[in-house]
Amino acid sequence: MTVAIYPGSFDPMTHGHLSIIRSGLVVFDKLIVAVLRNPRKEALFTVEERVEMIREELAGAGDVEVDSFDGLLVEYCRRKNVRVVLRGLRAVADFEYELQMANMNRHLNTEVETVFLMANDAYFYVSSNLVKEAARLGGDVHRLVPPGVARRMTERLGPPRTGA
Repeated sequence: MTVAIYPGSFDPMTHGHLSIIRSGLVVFDKLIVAVLRNPRKEALFTVEERVEMIREELAGAGDVEVDSFDGLLVEYCRRKNVRVVLRGLRAVADFEYELQMANMNRHLNTEVETVFLMANDAYFYVSSNLVKEAARLGGDVHRLVPPGVARRMTERLGPPRTGA
């Protein structure tokens, strides 16, 4: 059985993330969606809320485990006995950053390989940070995130001030 870890902050989960997960389930037998606890980032949702939203969205999506972790990704991989990290790419800027991260992870643990998958081209411009910024400024982001995430964003930030 081939298992991969798809790590990220997922704050919030977007349709771009879902695109990578769906593609990952074609390539791998099982995915572990791992929510990073990163105290340096100002999060809109707690790690527990993010894990819950992801579980709700992925119910019935295949062999997917949703978990959280802190510290080094390669140490989390070692604890889970997984040797493959799945990362999504959107634009050239992503590739440069992701290549640096993959090489650092390889330096820290030579047994961990990183596999890159392209996000669906309908969502190549979508990032969690852009979604949060637009929503905080009153923009309507419901087409960029799953319905449950959109509902929770509205509860947290208020309804969009612009038309749908």
